[in-house]
Amino acid sequence: MEQHPASVSEELKQFVLHGAPSTVYYIPGFISEDEESYLLQQIYKSPKPKWTQLSGRRLQNWGGLPHPRGMLEEKIPAWLHRYCEKVSSYGAFGGKTANHVLVNEYKPGEGIMPHEDGPLYHPTVTTINLGSHSLLDFYKSITQLDGDAVLAEGDRYLFSLLLRPRSLLILQDDMYQNYLHGIRVCEQDTLTDKVLNLSAAGAKPGELLTRGTRISLTIRYVPKVLKTKLILGRK
Repeated sequence: MEQHPASVSEELKQFVLHGAPSTVYYIPGFISEDEESYLLQQIYKSPKPKWTQLSGRRLQNWGGLPHPRGMLEEKIPAWLHRYCEKVSSYGAFGGKTANHVLVNEYKPGEGIMPHEDGPLYHPTVTTINLGSHSLLDFYKSITQLDGDAVLAEGDRYLFSLLLRPRSLLILQDDMYQNYLHGIRVCEQDTLTDKVLNLSAAGAKPGELLTRGTRISLTIRYVPKVLKTKLILGRK
């Protein structure tokens, strides 16, 4: 029997992905096509200095810069905050409202190395997918390896999740804490039976999907927040 945090809404529970490690919620059609167009318009209207170019992608940071000593909180614009509230209404963050958003842009052929989100956030990551599909791959973490074994990335690969445009993905519990996730560097994705949500995403093994430009909204809650006035008041 599935175990859900007490804060998770009944509406969200119906989207739990059975057969995956705990806990994955996948909601296709979380936003409408009009909402997707609006969000993309707002993202690309943002001033150029808001973008940070990284190897393999570029991003916008909204809400502040997470830090072990605490995030110096910045106001999230209304067009993003409404989706922080919408995602949080499912109880994903233990009754708290998300206060941090990363906007990542991936062009066809771009990806990200396997990684974990780390301890600065509430142990839940939520992602709204815009523009194009994405195939999110999951890997064993170092703590899951037997003894002193060091395995190549391909040998640590376990399974994938297909993220359709306008969908919402929520990862909690083991899926947040004990697995690495990444996106392979390629321009096309071939779906296999290792994709655990094929049915929920309306897909079949053997399909070949060509990537377009994808925007992800990674919405999280940072528990440790510093107030600006406290910082400015110190010498």
